[in-house]
Amino acid sequence: MDPSHTRQGTPGELETREMLLNIGPAHPAMHGIIRIIAKLDGEQIVDADVEIGYLHRGFEKMSETVDYNGVIPYTDRLNYVSPLINNMGYCMAVEKLLGISVPERCHYIRVIMSEISRITDHLTCVGASAMELGAFTVFLYMIKAREYLWELVEMVTGARLTVSYCRVGGVKGDLPEGFDESCRKALQETRQVLAESDGLLTRNRIFVDRMSGTGKITAEDAVSYGITGPFLRATGVDYDVRKDCPYSVYDRLEFDVPVGTRGDNLDRYLVRMEEMAQSIRIIEQALRDIPPGPFQVHPETGRPIAASEMVDQAKMGNIPAIADTRAVTDPTLEGSAKPLHVNIAADEKRVFLPPKEDTYGNIEGLMQHFKLVMYGHGVRPPKGEVYFPVEGANGELGFYVVSDGTNSPYRVRVRPPCFAIMSALPKLLIGDMMADLTPTFGSVNMIGGELDR
Repeated sequence: MDPSHTRQGTPGELETREMLLNIGPAHPAMHGIIRIIAKLDGEQIVDADVEIGYLHRGFEKMSETVDYNGVIPYTDRLNYVSPLINNMGYCMAVEKLLGISVPERCHYIRVIMSEISRITDHLTCVGASAMELGAFTVFLYMIKAREYLWELVEMVTGARLTVSYCRVGGVKGDLPEGFDESCRKALQETRQVLAESDGLLTRNRIFVDRMSGTGKITAEDAVSYGITGPFLRATGVDYDVRKDCPYSVYDRLEFDVPVGTRGDNLDRYLVRMEEMAQSIRIIEQALRDIPPGPFQVHPETGRPIAASEMVDQAKMGNIPAIADTRAVTDPTLEGSAKPLHVNIAADEKRVFLPPKEDTYGNIEGLMQHFKLVMYGHGVRPPKGEVYFPVEGANGELGFYVVSDGTNSPYRVRVRPPCFAIMSALPKLLIGDMMADLTPTFGSVNMIGGELDR
C-alpha cells in the first residue's frame, strides 16, 4: 500500500488506509469477464480501473473469411440477448451497399421480430438487476415473460437464441400460420408481468433508495463518451435512431421515446420499463398494418410433390411430370417455397436464393442457386463502403462494411453500444459506495459478445 495514503492521527486513534479491491472477473455480477480494481476509502469508491477483453471473439476478423450471408451467424453472438436486431442491422448495411430494398412485408417482419427482441433484452436487464438487489420474485416474473416471447422467436426462426433469421435481401421464412394470435396473447401476458413488476419495484422503498442518486452521469458527459440508447435517454437526451434516422418502416409507426431527467440508475430502470411498453405498441401496430401474406393473396397451386421426387424427375429431363406441381420441402426450408418467396425476399437474383421449386425444377433456378453458393461466387456487392445504424437494445448499433468487389467483406466494423458505456463506468462509480457498484454495473446492461467482439 502506498505510504502516502496512510492517515495516522494522535496516539490511540485507529490507523486508516485506502484499500485496493478486485471485483471480478470471477464475481457473478461481473458476468465472468469484467475486472474492476476499486480503490476504497472505507465503503466509498475513490478510484476504479475497469479491465475488459476476457472474451475476445474475433468477430470482425472472422467476417473477412466467409461470404456475406456467412457473417449472419456471427452477428447472433454479438448481443446474444437480442440477436435479431444484430441480424437486421448487418443485413441492411449490406443491402445499402448493394442499393436494394426488401419487400414491404419483409420490412414489417423484421420490425416485429426486432421489437420482440428489444423487450426480451430489457426484461433480462431489469430482471437480473433486480435479482442482484434481492428482488428475486421480479426476476422470476420477467424471465417468465421472456419465455413467452422466446417461444414466439422459436416459432418464427426455429431457434431461441442463435436465430440466424435475416438474409441479405430478405428473411429466412415468412411468419407461420397462427403467429398473429400467438403474438397478441404473448404481448398481453407480458403487459401483465410489467404491471406486476412495476407494482413490486417502482414504489418499493428499498429498491428506490438503492437506485436513486447512484450511478449518475450528466447529459453532457454521456454525449461526450458517445453513449446512446436507454443510458443516454435517462439523462434527458431525446435521441433514438428509430426516430432521428428512421429505417425500415419505423417512420410509419407511432411510438414515444421515453427520457429521464437525472441520469441515475432509477431513471435508467424507468426508461427501460417504458420502452418495453412502447415496443409492445409498435408490434401491435405492425401486426395491424403488415401487408397481406401469401395465405391470403397467393393460394398454393399445383399438385404437391416431394422435393426429392421433383429433383429425380428433373434429373431425367421429365419436365412435363413436374410442370404443374409444387415442392413439399423439409421443415428447415419452409419459407423458401414459391408462394412465399415474393413476400420475404428482394427480387434480386444476385443476392437471394431462388424458390426451391425453381432450384429443383429448371436450369435457370439451378444456375442461380449455384452462383450464390459456389466458392468464389456468392453475393458480390460493388466496391465501396457504408455505415448503417439501427437502434439496438443498448443503443446505436452500427455496422461499417467495406467491399472490394469479391464475395467476402473486405472489412466489417461494429459499433457496439455498450462499449461506450463501459468506457464511462469509472466515472459512474467514483464517489458512490461499494454497495452501489452492483446496481450501476447492472444498469449498463453489458453484453460480453458485443463488448469483446
